[in-house]
Amino acid sequence: MVDINSLSSKYETRLLDLSHADEVYDLCVGNPQFYDYYKTGPSKDNVVYALTATPPDTDIKDKYFVGFYEEETLVAIMDLIDGYPRDDIAYIGFFMMNPSYQGKQIGTAIIDEVVAYLKSIGMSEIRLAIDKENPQSNHFWKKNGFEVLGEVEDNGMTKLVAARTLADTPEPRKKFFKKKLSFHKKEKNPQA
Repeated sequence: MVDINSLSSKYETRLLDLSHADEVYDLCVGNPQFYDYYKTGPSKDNVVYALTATPPDTDIKDKYFVGFYEEETLVAIMDLIDGYPRDDIAYIGFFMMNPSYQGKQIGTAIIDEVVAYLKSIGMSEIRLAIDKENPQSNHFWKKNGFEVLGEVEDNGMTKLVAARTLADTPEPRKKFFKKKLSFHKKEKNPQA
């Protein structure tokens, strides 16, 4: 179980649910470059999906859609899945910064704190998928220590499955990554 209050010492962390959809949507709209690599831009339906979708064989209780706040300003959002694809791996399904906070190393500082916390609770690795064609995302995740394990097709887009090893092992174990990404929408409220 993830203690979201331990994810950051600088920002207040809040578990976001469907009642935060408009706030998440506003942050997404402020990042048009991210959506240059998708067939559609941000939409409220996509935000609802992001707030409720989980990978196969995971439960909604393992999903933490977290907002990082400075006072009442939403600085960043992160979709964190505890124990996917294995119990000792955390998965970042989505991470986005408020554009006013970009280019100041704040995203890297947030990732560093999340990594330190996940390592402290025994996670051996963090995984995520990067849009192959998005140079900003590629640079950010590689700069933050994520190594590409392979490629997968996801809804007509090529994604790079990447990992950052947290345990004292030489490299992410490539044999454990799945060739297909799939998420399914949960009907329950993610905070329930």
